[in-house]
Amino acid sequence: MSIPEFSLRLQHGITGGFAPPTPEAIVTITGIPTQNLLNITSAVRPKGTPSLQDAVPKSISAADAHTAALVNELKGILKSIPTESPPGSEDIYGMDTSIAFGCDDFMWQNGGPQGCGTGESSVKATDEDKAKFKRAVEIVKELQAKDA
Repeated sequence: MSIPEFSLRLQHGITGGFAPPTPEAIVTITGIPTQNLLNITSAVRPKGTPSLQDAVPKSISAADAHTAALVNELKGILKSIPTESPPGSEDIYGMDTSIAFGCDDFMWQNGGPQGCGTGESSVKATDEDKAKFKRAVEIVKELQAKDA
């Protein structure tokens, strides 16, 4: 099993109001199947500080079956769950987290480019959708934790 070429961005800290949200963490993952690599960059904002720390990049092998299975599971989950409508109107998963995922045949994003405001979405996530989204976040964190 191989990985698709893809780009992913996870942001924790997407809900705002009058002011835009302040991210607590941003993780980007780029899948490069021709090199069997995942390039991962993460930046975290320590509690009580005003901004994210400098991003820390690493590359991990995507050659092992477990990593490829995680990436494909993540893509499958995102294909099966809704996004809010209009974009950025509401955090329908209630995790203060957004994922933007894109590959050649599929794009998915929740949370809108500027985070979520105080509006209401016409689309609601079911408990099953919320569990799937939670699993998607866990997969990103598991990939991020893998050793280079």
